[in-house]
Parts: sequence; C-alpha cells; structure tokens
Amino acid sequence: SDIIFHPWKKEENGNQTRVILYTITLTNPLAPKTATVTETQTMYKASQESECYVIDAEVLTHDVPYHDYFYTINRYTLTRVARNKSRLRVSTELRYRKQPWGLVKSFIEKNFWSGLEDYFRHLESELTKTESTYLAEVHRQSPKEKVSKQPAVRRRKRAHTHLRVPHLEEVLSPVTTPTDEEVAHRIKHVAGSTQTRHIPEESPSGFHLQSVSKLLLVISFVLVLLVILNMMLFYKLWMLEYTTQTLTAWQGLRLQERLPQSQAEWAQLLESQQKYHDSELQKWREIIKSSVMLLDQMKDSLINLQNGIGSRDFGSDPEEKRKRFH
Repeated sequence: SDIIFHPWKKEENGNQTRVILYTITLTNPLAPKTATVTETQTMYKASQESECYVIDAEVLTHDVPYHDYFYTINRYTLTRVARNKSRLRVSTELRYRKQPWGLVKSFIEKNFWSGLEDYFRHLESELTKTESTYLAEVHRQSPKEKVSKQPAVRRRKRAHTHLRVPHLEEVLSPVTTPTDEEVAHRIKHVAGSTQTRHIPEESPSGFHLQSVSKLLLVISFVLVLLVILNMMLFYKLWMLEYTTQTLTAWQGLRLQERLPQSQAEWAQLLESQQKYHDSELQKWREIIKSSVMLLDQMKDSLINLQNGIGSRDFGSDPEEKRKRFH
C-alpha cells in the first residue's frame, strides 16, 4: 500500500534508475505489523524494447529488526518467447552492509527467506490472475482466433522453496551490467529452456554456518582451557600462601611462648630447633638430588641425539648433504 513511483532517470552510463516507496504488511511476531520499503530499480542499457528487459531491484526494508545490517537484490529478467508469450525469471540474493554474529545472521536469513517466499507466492498469484484476465479478454474479442489457434501459454507449478536459483552467482554475484551479446544469447536460448527453478545440492549459507559453528567451538575450547589454567594458578598461589603462613607461625612460637627458665627447657628448645633445621636440610638435599638426576637425564638425551645426528650425516654422501643444505 501507499505506493509512490518516482520517474525513470537516465544515468551517464546509459542505464535508467527509479525509486519506489511502499508499505508492506508483516506477519512475523518479532517485527512490527507494517514496514516501509525503499526499492531502487536499475534497468540496464542492454535491455531491448519488446525483446528483453533486465532490471535489478535493491530493496531496503525499514522498521524491522537489524534492518541496517542487510538488504535484498532482486534481478528480474523478462524475455519475449513468442508473439503472446513471455518468460519472467527472478533471481534474488541477501547482502550484508555489516557482518552480524552467527545467531543474528541465522535469524536474519530465516526470516528473509520466509518473507521472500510469501512475496513471490503473492506475485505468482497476481500474475496468474492477470494472465487469466488477459486470455479471457482475447477470447472474447476474437472468437474465430480461439478456434483456429490456441494461445501458447504455459506455466509450471513451482515448489515454494526458499533456496536460491543455480544461476544466482552468475547473474548477481557480483551484479554486472549485461551486454548486448548476453541479452541476445538469453533471447535465443530462453524459448527452448524449460528450467524455472532448481534446488542446488549444497547451499553456500550452509558452509558459512558450518564455519561459524567451528569457530565458536574453537573459541569455547580456548575459554575452557583458560579457566582451567587460572584454577591451577589460583591453587598454586593458595598453597604458597599456606606454606608461608605455616613457616611464619612456627618462627613466631618463640616470641609467643615464655622464655625458658631452666637448663632443661633451654636444651629442649635447642633440640627442637636442631630437628627442624635437619628436616629442612634433608628436604633441600632431596630437591638438589632430583635436580641433578634430571640434568643427567637431559645430558644423556642430548648426547644420544648428537650421536644419532652424527651417524646419519656420516652415512650420507656429500651430494645428498649439499642437496639437503640447499
């Protein structure tokens, strides 16, 4: 409703453009009931009057969620097949002004294809009504022609799918101005072609969603790994703090306790300090011993590696060495 047609304007490159404003009704519960639409149509100079028209329509829907992220490109190719017969082929593509994240992108594509299916189902219904009205008018005006010659009108029932046509990448990605040779080629081959819609085996959007899911899986794995490393670091810091507090508490026992009053108490205190010193010394000896053992193992491994490299170099001829060096 509320359709406003602006006049055609001829550009410097020979193409003609015009802007159409209208209002559409939406059935999506997440969107408003109505939305305004700005459609910019471009008719290429390669179009030939009464023979072939190639028009690209850039459709921008306002007042819908994430409307500033995407827009639609529709290409209408209207070709003359016979005196009273034409063929309309529509290609469509969803394009993005800004790249949304995965969940938003899947939401946009789902609603885009469902809305597009409703739109073209309505277009097909209106074209069928127009065709029936035209045929009835022709039959009523010329009854003799009705007996002598049946009008060659043929329609194909199409499955209402939201999959893109196979020639979408050819004609819309990127959208280029068709030349006179391309238009002539389409006119020659359109009469014998009966293909109106084809369901591709694989959809490019499926590959994109799969890559996005893999990326999300990798990011989730990295986040989980970071959480585990942070927990390990926290545990080590807590153990270090606990050890420091224990050592400080033991060293402060002498200040908290009363001073020894007799020789036996002094001897007991000295004996406990000697035991603690011996235990700490034993721990350091074990740590140093294990370190030395690790260094010896590393030394043996490096010696074996050196011997292996030396024997391999000795067994190879100079020509192979020179090739490997280069």
